[in-house]
Amino acid sequence: MTQAASVVSAKNLCLTYQANDAPVHALSNVDLDVKKGDFVSFIGPSGCGKTTFLRVIADLEKKTSGDISVNGMTPEDARKARAYGYVFQAPALYPWRTIEKNISLPLEIMNYAADDRRKRIAEALDLVGLTGFEKKFPWQLSGGMQQRASIARALAFDADLLLMDEPFGALDEIVRDHLNEELLKLWSRTNKTICFVTHSIPEAVYLSTKIVVMSPRPGRVTDIIDSPLPRERPLDIRETPEFLEIAHRVREGLRAGHSYEH
Repeated sequence: MTQAASVVSAKNLCLTYQANDAPVHALSNVDLDVKKGDFVSFIGPSGCGKTTFLRVIADLEKKTSGDISVNGMTPEDARKARAYGYVFQAPALYPWRTIEKNISLPLEIMNYAADDRRKRIAEALDLVGLTGFEKKFPWQLSGGMQQRASIARALAFDADLLLMDEPFGALDEIVRDHLNEELLKLWSRTNKTICFVTHSIPEAVYLSTKIVVMSPRPGRVTDIIDSPLPRERPLDIRETPEFLEIAHRVREGLRAGHSYEH
């Protein structure tokens, strides 16, 4: 079996902010390899650098030292090559644009032809189960549907890498469970590589092929767990001993990170 290509590779990655009183070490010596087709969740307490790491991949933050590559390029070159789609915590949809016009926005910026835009919008809406809602405005949709529209926008230009920063964190548990199921189906259908930030242990374990456990600042990786769960995962897999064992290891990793003295 051939080795999958690295989509994101970080070696000794550090990022330090200069604050007024003292430097803030947001990331410290992060080593990580994300392979093509992986679903990698990042979990840790608030302020541990999960979102910062996603933003470094996306070239929204600059590393202080170490190395990082995205599809074999620098994050800046990957950004210019439109190598990823980004889904934020809030849907960030323009209220004056219809759903199809919101999804169309990155395609317009990239100068896709009108026919190609229409085709891509229809495909993205189908992938997230929003066909028929293209003429609606964001305020006419529920929070969960708005977030699906945000995912459709990130999928529209068909980047191989999807960066997702706690996209379901503000949703209630029932909606979140449903969107977790839908996201797994989407991942299975598209075979994209997904980097996903979450605070939820069950969400991280349910979704991922690999779980990256991070410590409080300075943001370090305390554990990387390769999931033995099958790719096909009904929601009730969360009650199996295998699932609970992984969740326990994640919890232990978080606890160990918290007891780290620096």
